[in-house]
Amino acid sequence: MHSTSLYQHVKNVITPYVVEHKISFTVALSGGVDSVVLLHVMNALKAEVPQLQLNAVYVNHGLSEYANNWQSFCKKLCATLNITFYPAQVNIENKARTSLEELARDARYQALDHHSPTGSIILLGQHLNDQIETFLLRLKRGSGLQGLASMRQTRTLNSGRMCLRPLLNVTRQNIEQFADDFNLSHITDDSNSDERFDRNFLRGKVVPVLSEKFTGFEKSASRSISLLQQQQDVLDEYTQLDLAQSQNEHRGLSCEKMGVFSLPRQANVLRCWLGQFTRLMPSQKQTQQILLQGLTAQRDAQLLIQLAEGQVRRHQGYLYFVNESVTAQKEQSVTSDNQKLSDGCYLMSFCGEGVRSPFADEQVTVRFNCPQARIKPLKKPGHNTLKHWFKDAKVAPWLRANIPLIFYNEQLVFVVGHFVSAEHYEQEGIFWKIKI
Repeated sequence: MHSTSLYQHVKNVITPYVVEHKISFTVALSGGVDSVVLLHVMNALKAEVPQLQLNAVYVNHGLSEYANNWQSFCKKLCATLNITFYPAQVNIENKARTSLEELARDARYQALDHHSPTGSIILLGQHLNDQIETFLLRLKRGSGLQGLASMRQTRTLNSGRMCLRPLLNVTRQNIEQFADDFNLSHITDDSNSDERFDRNFLRGKVVPVLSEKFTGFEKSASRSISLLQQQQDVLDEYTQLDLAQSQNEHRGLSCEKMGVFSLPRQANVLRCWLGQFTRLMPSQKQTQQILLQGLTAQRDAQLLIQLAEGQVRRHQGYLYFVNESVTAQKEQSVTSDNQKLSDGCYLMSFCGEGVRSPFADEQVTVRFNCPQARIKPLKKPGHNTLKHWFKDAKVAPWLRANIPLIFYNEQLVFVVGHFVSAEHYEQEGIFWKIKI
């Protein structure tokens, strides 16, 4: 096994991580030939690299009548190889405008993340033919560059955990031949041959014909997808620069700054901006509607465009994504100059014009959504509620609840990005900013 090209390929993918002392790996084991081959190869690599830690997770979606049998097969296989095995049961709940396949995939990643040991890299069994099928499916849907770039060899989950696809440049034929050569038992899912499903139709009727007709088709397709990924990476770098130039501290998108871009560049930045809040991108028609209404309206014009997971609204020349279901941020003590908030942003403190340092008997906290808290802002007449001052400053109602408020004990002293308490003001004091 160690002398095979497939083994050497996986070893070359894994070795850089081992060199960086990332030695824990979890195989997403379905029982199919792809994941079974990957498990055996990793087990062989463990014999060569003893410090390597290996385990496996089987995710039982309960969508097939054979799911429990497949789980038993995976458990026995891991016992035979002396590999730690974790079963994961998930329940799929149907949601409007979301396919069952997408729901199952999301549940699978969550289960893999939850059951894998801390710090372990999740290994996925997708291979080159899966990649080509993904490309063709997205081509059929009319995807742009980002979609046609298909699957990446690495993927980072929301938790920060890394997923790795060591077989992504290996063909299905090579994987199946490897299993035959070493007499590796695996499961065959009959549903994979049901050509009513688009992916199965491509797998059974389209890709084999292309591969037979055009010599080297699979490798050529892989090379094209790799080039698309490189081009997307370059585009992403420029897009991030455009976004940084166009976005304010509340993640509002400046219509004025966007207005100097070309139409394709505007649409590109808009999608990148929306990607911070939702995975479901607007249709081409909705994108045109947002740009037309958002960028050509008067500065004080109101705008509300409903998307799948929220609304795009306009306020004082900025576009905002409003999601009413977002969980309220939590109050916390400020104990760091770089404090992580519950929404993932950072509250950072600096020396300079702001408020005096807290006294020894004053506890510093950051709070949210306190409209009745009172403050006398610097250069403003008299005390009043925060609700009053926000209205006076024309702060959009949907932004107010997530603006960090700094309290010394029960006294509001600083409203991040807006107000400084005149009673606590100090030219050489401290102030706070939000880092996204």
